Amino acid sequence: MLTHSDLRELQTKSLKMQGWIRQQTFSPENEKTLRRFSSWEVSELIFGMNQSTFRGKMAADPTLPAGKVEPDGRQRWFSLEEINTLRRRLKPRGKSLMPERPKGRAFRTAIANFKGGAGKSTVALHFAHAAALDGYRVLCVDFDPQATLSHSMGLTDVSEEHTVWGIMARDLIRETEAQNNAPRGAASGAALPQRAIPSSITDLGLQDLRVSDFIQPTNWPTIDVVPSCANAAFVEFASAQYRHLNPEWSFFAAMSRFLDQLPDDQWDLIFFDCPPAIGYQSMNAVFAADMLYIPSGPGYWEYDSTTSFIGQLSEALEDLAHGFEGTLPADKAQLPKVFQDVRFLLTRFEPGNDLHRAMFEAFGKVFGDKLAKHPVEMTRAVEQSGRFLSSIYEMDYRDMTRETWRRARGSFDQAYDEFSETMLPLWKAMNDPTLSADKVSEGEQA
Repeated sequence: MLTHSDLRELQTKSLKMQGWIRQQTFSPENEKTLRRFSSWEVSELIFGMNQSTFRGKMAADPTLPAGKVEPDGRQRWFSLEEINTLRRRLKPRGKSLMPERPKGRAFRTAIANFKGGAGKSTVALHFAHAAALDGYRVLCVDFDPQATLSHSMGLTDVSEEHTVWGIMARDLIRETEAQNNAPRGAASGAALPQRAIPSSITDLGLQDLRVSDFIQPTNWPTIDVVPSCANAAFVEFASAQYRHLNPEWSFFAAMSRFLDQLPDDQWDLIFFDCPPAIGYQSMNAVFAADMLYIPSGPGYWEYDSTTSFIGQLSEALEDLAHGFEGTLPADKAQLPKVFQDVRFLLTRFEPGNDLHRAMFEAFGKVFGDKLAKHPVEMTRAVEQSGRFLSSIYEMDYRDMTRETWRRARGSFDQAYDEFSETMLPLWKAMNDPTLSADKVSEGEQA
């Protein structure tokens, strides 16, 4: 017979092994570091510039970051900070290398599907890294208690108070206090009940934390993360308790309210990695998101699960729209929830697999232009990067054949480029009421 004590003992043993694995995966100091990027990568893959042109510009201006030279003197290697300095200063043919950044707040994308193994964390990690190499400042929010994204970002020692749970508990206290301090009573003279939050919650002091206290730096200098941890799994139970304490608390808008407190210009893109379930955390993610990205494997069961997911998500959002109609504070949260766009992305795709090609065609017939044209291919390099809690962008191409590495990177590059092309017109229109996303897109095509 086994109880929770036995499970705790098993976890303790596993944590010891986890620490050893982490040392093998990261550095001997148990800290994940970001590698340097070769002049070939910087010129051709990041800046889209001919290598000889890049070398010529470097030679013409000795004040530019020179990177580090290999022992044989053949290749220079640059840090991401040096790459971003070069991006700001180089202007090939008079064209800026800085990415387009519409005015207003950061664009938010939730990567969600309640099917485990659909590739949510993989897509979130690769999109974040691709965006950083594109010159954007990125914030990731890890809603998944499995914390795969947090671990892949190098964060391993996280307390549950500094996760999404802490943000939701802080929001509960603050929203309840605001409700209690609001003018009481209605036209009929009936007073609204005072809501009391137990000291077991208020004594944690979460209500006094600043928004920046929940955000941690990563090994990428332009990527930050609101991390998750295994102990954050109880957020679903805690959130149910919180709703009981205050049924008027719009729990699903906690993350949206949190993000609205951030400076508009601190980050450019925000990615949410959602748990494989429709619950309090995932509803916070989709409600705060501007665009919903739904990854799915290329099999029938994945298609079936994805169909169920969008149906259940639709029902959940509809219930919220009716259940909380008229009760939200007059801030940026609105009901019913509106997405700028919804996209489907096939992952683990094998071009030579007849079933995968047939399922890609089936997805396309149902979802039309909402299906990304470039699925993420399953390659040996992708499998290897996953084993080492890294993206393909973090893998050194010298650890494998360059063609193997480049094929894997090319697949994610195409997926990210398609995301970027979809996102930018929406971002422009979202922050400019005189535009619509369709008009912006038409203007760009012209």
